[in-house]
Amino acid sequence: MDRQRLIAMANQIAAFFEPYSEAEAIDGVEQHIRSFWEPRMREQLQAVLAEHPDRLLPVVRKAAHRLA
Repeated sequence: MDRQRLIAMANQIAAFFEPYSEAEAIDGVEQHIRSFWEPRMREQLQAVLAEHPDRLLPVVRKAAHRLA
């Protein structure tokens, strides 16, 4: 998958959980990615986290760390 699209998708998921508390948002993003993303998409997310963490919203970064 194109990295730009992957980043946009991850940040969209975080935007959905914006009304929730930070802890609930992190849990929600983590669970969504764990449940619905293919392993190679999760691997790409880890690569983005390592190379361009500033492109991901803070909630996504925290959820991605849990997925590592």
